[in-house]
Amino acid sequence: MLAPADNTLLQQDSRPSLGGQRGFRAYWLGEATNLLGSSLHAVALPVIAAVELDASPGQVSTLAAAVLAPVFVLALPAGVVGDRYSKRRLMVGTDLLAAAVVAVVPACWALGMLSMPVLYVVGLLLGSLTVLHQAAAIAIVPELVEPALVHQANSRVMAAYAVAGSAGTYGGTAAVSLLGAARCLLLDSASYLVSAWWASQIPSAVARRPNGPRPRLLGAIREGVTHVMHDRIQRPLVLTMTLHAYADGIPITFFAYYLLTELGFSSTGLGLVMGAVGTGSLVGALAAARLVRQAGPGAVLMVGFAAYPLCGLPLVLAPSGSTTWLIILAVAGALQAAAATAAGSTQRSLRQRTCPPDMQSRVQQTSVWLVAGARLLAALSAGAIAHAAGVRTALMVGMALLIAPVVLLWVSPVRRLTVMPTTSAFPVQGGAAARSTPAGPTWAGVPSTPAKASPD
Repeated sequence: MLAPADNTLLQQDSRPSLGGQRGFRAYWLGEATNLLGSSLHAVALPVIAAVELDASPGQVSTLAAAVLAPVFVLALPAGVVGDRYSKRRLMVGTDLLAAAVVAVVPACWALGMLSMPVLYVVGLLLGSLTVLHQAAAIAIVPELVEPALVHQANSRVMAAYAVAGSAGTYGGTAAVSLLGAARCLLLDSASYLVSAWWASQIPSAVARRPNGPRPRLLGAIREGVTHVMHDRIQRPLVLTMTLHAYADGIPITFFAYYLLTELGFSSTGLGLVMGAVGTGSLVGALAAARLVRQAGPGAVLMVGFAAYPLCGLPLVLAPSGSTTWLIILAVAGALQAAAATAAGSTQRSLRQRTCPPDMQSRVQQTSVWLVAGARLLAALSAGAIAHAAGVRTALMVGMALLIAPVVLLWVSPVRRLTVMPTTSAFPVQGGAAARSTPAGPTWAGVPSTPAKASPD
């Protein structure tokens, strides 16, 4: 007979771990490589637009809108595609096409044909491929790991993203200095090819598809939207994320432009700040699961959303050309990213844990659609505000609006969520969508009974 200590050890050893999840490693490496290249072009594209093509604030705003518009248009149909077809094949195909699209920029530069309209077209195509890729890549995580490991897996992925983001940013800064902004996009194209190879190593989909006839496109979209709007966890989360996306989208539109032009920092300075953001994201990703275990997901979300606007204040206070303020901006960016990543990992895991397996992509893409629409509107609003009152005023307006999602989350029941909920799905009257309720003493002060559906 085992002694009590041995029995405890056996129970600990039998706990599931990410190391035993088949296919997760390939997914993890592929997505990290994808972001490595994306972080590189995040440095290169602003330099091409603002420095080499001498873009105006209106053109910068238009470029941001070109990237975001297809996300808004395609997000909901992409969710249906992600639920109906192989997520692995979607990831491979979109990576290969993205490699070709990104290579257009250095090709046009070499031919002397590079212009802002070319960047607009590339942004539209790359945005379209990105939304299709993410519809599969984000929703595939619950298929690759056991339910108890979903939050740990999301945190691990975000940690890899953060490391790849920092490496890509610093590497991109060096590549821009050594190769030029246009040439270094060839490295981004190569990263998509590597990502496609890793995605091809993921095992075939393991999620069980529902039997019976499938609803048509609009019906399938309606099921996903209905689930979000009737779910007591996802509805306030998605609304908070949407409002945050609009407020944050205004300063994000001009972040790189403001550093390069109005504050007078070089591409090296931009790389320093963006690299610090990657470091902060790593800290937030590594700490997220532990913080949720200790304080609960509601507290992590509240602190993350509240800290975000406070850490953004140095951007609007910084004077031009100050090395000291460049360091302050880097530190503030790291803290802001840590808060955002911890909150982002938590909200994603909450949504995935309470979503039926056959609706993961549609529910995810409902959130993406609303957030993308908010960001698109923010990019257009940023251009209008900057045209009327200047870029700095646009940044200040965005920072002020970031208080609103904090208030919305505070009045929602999500704030009182103390542990990660388990899924309890049941049919919604009049449709096949499902709502989820937490089991056991999950909500502090909130009964564990289904919430009545209410409009947003």
